[in-house]
Amino acid sequence: MTNKSSVMKKLLAAIFCLVLSFKSLADEGMWLPMLLGEQVYADMVKKGLKLTKEQLYSINKASIKDAVIIFGGGCTGEIVSSQGLIFTNHHCGYEAITDASSIQHNYLHDGFYARSKEEEIPAQDLYADFLIKIEDVTKEVLDSLGDLKEMDRQKKMQSVILSINKRYSDEQNSIMGRVSPLFKGNQFLVFVYQRYNDIRLVGAPPESVGKFGGDTDNWEWPRHTGDFSIFRVYMSKDGKPSKYSPDDIPLKPKYFLPVSIKGLKDGDYAMIYGYPGGTNRYETSLGVKQKIEIDNPSIVNLRDIRLKDMFEQMKKDPAVKLQLASSYAGIANYWKFYDGESKQLVKYHIYEQKKGVEEKFQAWAKGKPEFENLFTDWQKAYEDWRPYSKQRIYLNEGVFGSPLIAFAASLQQVENALVKTNGGDVHKAMEAANEARKKFLESENRISDQEILAATTMMFYSDIDKSQHPVGFFENLKGSFGDLHDENTYKKYSANVFDQTMIFNDAKWNTFSASPDATVLQADPAYAHASAFLKNWQGKYLSIYQQFNARNNDYGRLYLKGIMQMDPKKVRYPDATFTMRVSYGNVKSYNPRDAVHYDYVCTMKGALEKYIPGDYEFDLPPKLIELANKKDFGQYIDKQKNDLVVTFITTNDITGGNSGSPVLNSLGELIGLAFDGNYEALSHKIAFDPVYNRTICVDIRYVLWCIDKLGGASNIINELKLMKPVQLK
Repeated sequence: MTNKSSVMKKLLAAIFCLVLSFKSLADEGMWLPMLLGEQVYADMVKKGLKLTKEQLYSINKASIKDAVIIFGGGCTGEIVSSQGLIFTNHHCGYEAITDASSIQHNYLHDGFYARSKEEEIPAQDLYADFLIKIEDVTKEVLDSLGDLKEMDRQKKMQSVILSINKRYSDEQNSIMGRVSPLFKGNQFLVFVYQRYNDIRLVGAPPESVGKFGGDTDNWEWPRHTGDFSIFRVYMSKDGKPSKYSPDDIPLKPKYFLPVSIKGLKDGDYAMIYGYPGGTNRYETSLGVKQKIEIDNPSIVNLRDIRLKDMFEQMKKDPAVKLQLASSYAGIANYWKFYDGESKQLVKYHIYEQKKGVEEKFQAWAKGKPEFENLFTDWQKAYEDWRPYSKQRIYLNEGVFGSPLIAFAASLQQVENALVKTNGGDVHKAMEAANEARKKFLESENRISDQEILAATTMMFYSDIDKSQHPVGFFENLKGSFGDLHDENTYKKYSANVFDQTMIFNDAKWNTFSASPDATVLQADPAYAHASAFLKNWQGKYLSIYQQFNARNNDYGRLYLKGIMQMDPKKVRYPDATFTMRVSYGNVKSYNPRDAVHYDYVCTMKGALEKYIPGDYEFDLPPKLIELANKKDFGQYIDKQKNDLVVTFITTNDITGGNSGSPVLNSLGELIGLAFDGNYEALSHKIAFDPVYNRTICVDIRYVLWCIDKLGGASNIINELKLMKPVQLK
């Protein structure tokens, strides 16, 4: 055995041991279900689990992992019937619900339940990915990378990953392999999925239930939101994935989750499966400082402007609210998150904690050439990038936060095809542009967008170093529209862009489309705006960002490699990478601050206390008020509370992507859907808080009550395998 292979073997062994190590913090950890190990599994059993490891994850037999799906590329869903029924969050199905709605049939406002499969509504662009297997390809990837570093390593790694993905994929059978780098690129697993594209909307509560509390209650506990929606996955008659066809039949799943209406109590075991999107728990003090001082404040300020301009129009017109609802919800959700994350990182001194760990690492690294100068080099990388970092955020969240300018920027493909050698097929580029324009116009609200363009252009001028401005752009704006410190200047400029662009003018667009001309495109004011900022970035700053990104990734990999060598017995789990994970903990109340206690459940009593008739965020349907006042909760009532439990909290470790995840009891029965985290622990992407971290879940009994009693869709209830309390004789 060569020395190189010996080192690699030791590294893989160390990673494997770390994944299997016993957890030192109560409920921290997003664990790979295939690598639970005896000690972690024993801890799950100690906390109350009553299932075998094979019931949790198996390649050869049906297991819980077969019921948990990637829903639509950004959420989690679960199969809950033998006929392919899917439960997920309301906000995960939000776009499909709005797409199915119209002013005449406003399912977003009124709710919707299909009384038969014939009434189910095809959901465009939605899909469900089922995990088939996970395999370790670390040795293959690391062997191919050798001693490459930074940009060279990144390029080679992308090439190798593409090759492995292709090998594990089978396009004819809708099977896809996706390699996920773990532990900052020290381990590589390939996840193999089968995709089903025929997904149909089955049910959703009124938005006043599914989004009750709106932005005010977002990331907050207590919470009274019925955040659920229902879909169904279909297959062809011969049992294969297919695109929508009226001849398709409901999927016959390998496994589906039983649904418990037995209730829960403080301290009960809780387990969450799902696809957490991304964490950075091994971030350094350098990254924390960047987030707190530049990244997060910039994002919050820019999103704040966009949200205010959109909301002004949404509250005036139900049609506009329907048009912008999905986009607004997506922007608002993480506006509050980034604001809270910064505050929690500061409050809990995460920067100082990271510095302490790094000082210990640097003391250990002395005399070790691979690690000795790591933080000196890393500090230099941040110093080189920091002056330009705000500009990148102002482009993404500001300049291209205008839907018009974001669409105009996409026309660079047309310009490239027209003016560059080997720039692409002009006809194909124009076809794609025509299709994109059609979608853009359907979703565009000109009044709010015009305000956004004006405000974000002024913010770029005021907040970004003048040396980084597009050459001549603001000088020309001043010459034509006035003082650059006067917001009316930008309003006049924005109005001119919207009035003069061919993007809104069918006649001008059709003429251009029939005979594309680079001069015409470049003269268009919307494209000229997008192009000025885009080309300024691409020509001067993109390479700086790419270099920083490659160095940051490389140093992150070396740091974690060193950390694992320094303390090989310490518990570690890989950061979330939108791959299947399982977390476990308990239903648990908490005390967020002195003299304040939060119960582990919220009930209908609390929802009625918050209810404000006609309010944008706290309205409720009249029928719900009527049923609630009668306490007509049927079999879904909680006997301990003598009320309907709406939501509950657990200590589980989740993050974005876990939305819609099944919350399971000790027997693997569905007790709720995870949909949010709590404000006190919004530092969770970087630092898990073992004291205050809570996952907010909609209680499955409230979901079923909304379907059955409020929605009258007993046909859906009849599909489920209900697990009821034992009746004592």
